Amino acid sequence: MPLYEHVFLARQDVSAQQVEALVQTFRSIIETGGGSIGKTEYWGVKSLAFRIKKNRKAHFTLMNLDAPPAAVAELERQERLSTDVVRFITVKVDEHEAVPSAMMRRSDRDERDGRGDRGDRDRGDRGDRGDRDARRGPRRDRDFSPRPPRGESDVVIETGAGDAAEEDSL
Repeated sequence: MPLYEHVFLARQDVSAQQVEALVQTFRSIIETGGGSIGKTEYWGVKSLAFRIKKNRKAHFTLMNLDAPPAAVAELERQERLSTDVVRFITVKVDEHEAVPSAMMRRSDRDERDGRGDRGDRDRGDRGDRGDRDARRGPRRDRDFSPRPPRGESDVVIETGAGDAAEEDSL
């Protein structure tokens, strides 16, 4: 049977227990179709890059599927009908990874290295954040280019050959 990786996003206002119930429902759909689910990973609530169906965050879940295409098609059909599932994607793979997915490895590395909290960074010499002049520089005057007062103009209009004719006649 073909192997698939399937990720679905559930609405942000459902609980983690409801997401687990969705996984069990999807597991029964795959098993009824003659397939099996190898590994499931709950990635947690994450921010979306853009709003999807008025949601800014979603519960992410990965499932490794070993199922016939008909069972995967039925799973996707049920997810389209579900109001709790915002998006899903199914990708055919050659083999499943035995190690945790990249999303799970990244969070483990951050905890191990202590890189999760970056509060002790040195700000350099940016100055005091509350000081307006340190951020924007000195204030400039509004009238930085001098203009002549109204009614007076420095513009001289030359008309060309007609001026010479008037001078001769005078």
